[in-house]
Formats: sequence, C-alpha cells, structure tokens
Amino acid sequence: MRIAIISDLHANFVALETVLADIERARVDQIICLGDVTAGGPQPRETIQRVRDLGCPVVRGNTDEWFLVPQTYDPNSEKERRLMALLEWAMQQFAPADIEFMRAFPLRVELSLENGKTLLGFHGSPQAHTHVIWATTPDDELARMFGNYRATVMAGGHTHAQMLRRFGDTLLVNPGSVGLPVKVGATPEMNRRVPWSEYAIVASRGDDLAVEFRRVPLDVSAVVRAARESGMPNAEEWAGEWIAQ
Repeated sequence: MRIAIISDLHANFVALETVLADIERARVDQIICLGDVTAGGPQPRETIQRVRDLGCPVVRGNTDEWFLVPQTYDPNSEKERRLMALLEWAMQQFAPADIEFMRAFPLRVELSLENGKTLLGFHGSPQAHTHVIWATTPDDELARMFGNYRATVMAGGHTHAQMLRRFGDTLLVNPGSVGLPVKVGATPEMNRRVPWSEYAIVASRGDDLAVEFRRVPLDVSAVVRAARESGMPNAEEWAGEWIAQ
C-alpha cells in the first residue's frame, strides 16, 4: 500500500496540480490531506474544488478554521489587516458547498496499513491544529501534545518543513508544504519561497515500512501569473516573495 500525504496547500492551485501530476506517476493507492487548504494564496476556489473532487480524507488545519469561526484582529497591525483582507476576499470566492465541505474536516484521520499497522493524520498534533512539532521538539513535549493518541505512523503538517523522526515505536512524518514550502532552516514566518512543491509517500508492504520525501519542480512564473490575474489583495507583494526566492 502506498499513501501520498499532502499538506499546507494554501490556495496555490498551480502547485497542487503539479503535485497531483507527480502523485499520479508515483502510482499511489490513497491520498490524505493534512489541512490548510484554502487560505493565503490566489486560487482558493479552484483549490478547494479540486481537493473535494479527489474524494480523499482531509483534516482541518488552523487556517481552514479561519473560514468557519469569526476572526478578530488588531486594526493597528498592518500585517493583520492584510490577512483579514485576504480572508474576506477568499470567502467571496467560495460557494456554500465549499464552506460545508470545509466544515466537515475532522481534526484527525486514521488509515489502516498492512499487517495491522496504522497511520494517524492531523495538522499540528492529534489534539490541536495549532501545535508545532519540529525535529528538535523534546519528547516530553511531544508526549503532552499526543496524549493517548498513537499509531505506527503519525503524520502532521503546519510547519511547512519536511521531517522524519522517531518517537518511541512511532514514526513522525511531516510531508512539507505543497503551496508554501520554505527553505531548510527557515521558519514559515520568514516567507522565503522555494521553487518546488513538497509531499511524502508512506509505503507499507507486509512488515516493511518506508517513507519517501518528494520535491517537485514548480513553475514559478505560472504561480506569479496566477496571483497577478486573481484579483487577490496585495497580489504584487505575494508574487514578489516568489520572484525574490
């Protein structure tokens, strides 16, 4: 069994299509999406509709919830004002069915692998989509984040950085970001774009288990063009992050 794990699409439809084409070539049996589907990019409607058409399990990310729960912001913060403008613009792109689709995203999804193994997917941690897990997060902090949740493979997103580490008998996997990947060693807040999209494949065959991280070259010019043609607020600033790289 081969499971493709995608996460943090952030309304980058160009990147999503690029990754899905690579997934098709990789001949996987299942796709699972770890959330943050539609906020922060130029193509929220196209992205949510494509994910819905996939029919794959999708967990709720923290930015997915922004569209479901009224958000407050500091009017004196330029950054927060811009974020709210982008969310309001994105909300106008959605059909009612898109919102209902997002509302149905669970916080966790469990898949069965071979020989009794399991995969638990979430966004931040099994208990909260805002939890942050790095390769250096101490085990005692992980234990608090995981609570009683355990699986052979535990897969989360949120940090936009690919990761593989052990926690006891569990493999922790972060597939990176489809729509807004960051340079190695950078934090998401630095907004340092890279010209590829990321995802992972978990392969289970009998007692064997393998994790493959994939980076797919991205047509940055197409991403920039999509932003400029979208009508999104502050499109040139968003596009400039990709041009500068």
